[in-house]
Amino acid sequence: MIDLHYWPTPNGHKVTLFLEEAGLDYAIKPVNIGKGEQFDPAFLAISPNNKMPAIVDHAPADGGAPLTVFESGAILLYLAEKTGRFLPADLRGRTTVLEWLFWQMAGLGPMTGQYGHFHVYAPEAIDYARQRYAREVQRLLGVLDARLAGRAFIAGDDYGIADMACYPWIDVYDKAPVDLQPFAEVRRWRATIAARPATQRAYALASQVNPDAGKPMSDEERKLLFGIDAKRN
Repeated sequence: MIDLHYWPTPNGHKVTLFLEEAGLDYAIKPVNIGKGEQFDPAFLAISPNNKMPAIVDHAPADGGAPLTVFESGAILLYLAEKTGRFLPADLRGRTTVLEWLFWQMAGLGPMTGQYGHFHVYAPEAIDYARQRYAREVQRLLGVLDARLAGRAFIAGDDYGIADMACYPWIDVYDKAPVDLQPFAEVRRWRATIAARPATQRAYALASQVNPDAGKPMSDEERKLLFGIDAKRN
């Protein structure tokens, strides 16, 4: 059994995508980041950077004590190695998947997150920041579009953890939609993943865990989410 400490954000979706695809037994432990639960000492013992998702594997492969893993990319890699799925065993295939997994962690995720912050959440409009991150998101989508040309998925014919990492970060913000029209390969790839039954099950969890999704944030939630005077308990 795996405990998934989760809130329905793009990084949270990465892990539910894997768990649903693999059919692993897991229990969701909600971490309401709008209420500051990411700063609870019990959660910090699992995820010292006060970010979700994190997992606790109660049946690790070494047969030892429960194993904790934080950081969404590390979790995907851990689960792929645990199950022997969604990560090629051969050197070259594995290397390709890890390249694109780390590309998402270092580029697509952070840059799209900053795009969302300055277009949706920032208390004032800063034109330079908006343009800077909009251009970077468009550049990264261009990189992904070129990679997908002639390939079903990022690493080739097989769906894998690189796809699971990237998919939740495509056009995330309803209030600031990204123009995907120039990126036909991204649109094709995205629609293919969206149609997978496991993807639909994973995303259905969002409304179950957070029925208030989409409502305006309070000032206190903004402080907690964006580090404004936020302190650990």
